[in-house]
Amino acid sequence: MPDVITPATTIERLPIYYRCLQRLDKHGVEVISSKELGEKIGIPSTQVRKDLSYYGEFGRRGVGYEVSLLLKYLRKILGLENEWKIVLVGAGNLGQALVRYQGFRKLDLNIDYVVDAAPEKIGEEFSGIEIEDIDNLEDLIEEEGIKMGIIAVPPEVAQEVADKLIAGGVKAIWNFAPTHIKVPHDIQLRNEDLSIGLISLAYHLT
Repeated sequence: MPDVITPATTIERLPIYYRCLQRLDKHGVEVISSKELGEKIGIPSTQVRKDLSYYGEFGRRGVGYEVSLLLKYLRKILGLENEWKIVLVGAGNLGQALVRYQGFRKLDLNIDYVVDAAPEKIGEEFSGIEIEDIDNLEDLIEEEGIKMGIIAVPPEVAQEVADKLIAGGVKAIWNFAPTHIKVPHDIQLRNEDLSIGLISLAYHLT
């Protein structure tokens, strides 16, 4: 791991590099230059080299990067070698879409558990996952060693759900509820407000 603080923008690009390299590897590409890699994801070659230099020297001058080797290193850097157990709270339309999204599986990140508060949904199954009662959430997290949680519930109950996730032992939360939630400093939180993206586009079109 790097000895200096890695910029947040670099960290955000690492999954993009990884996904691009996965496609290249699938198509039998063995070596790629920083220029070619940068062109594929829309950034300068100098930025590619700078981003990767935070984690080591992976390329060879005048040759480029070995795709399979760089893919292996990025997999380790991104923590994808670990088998993370993930729980989703909220089995509505958004929650079901997240469970069915194939992109997570390609990264070996699978939503293993789904919980909901609606009595009529508990016990139902979709995509091979049985919906469990939210009242058992904390016990489920503790028993299964779950470290990642996804919130896909109405905004008025998002904080309560976050508190339950944290109480159970979750260390990282991906929040899709369009509201601000508070978590302790040692909990990793990512907010994903889908409406903001559309509003931003509307603003720029005005």
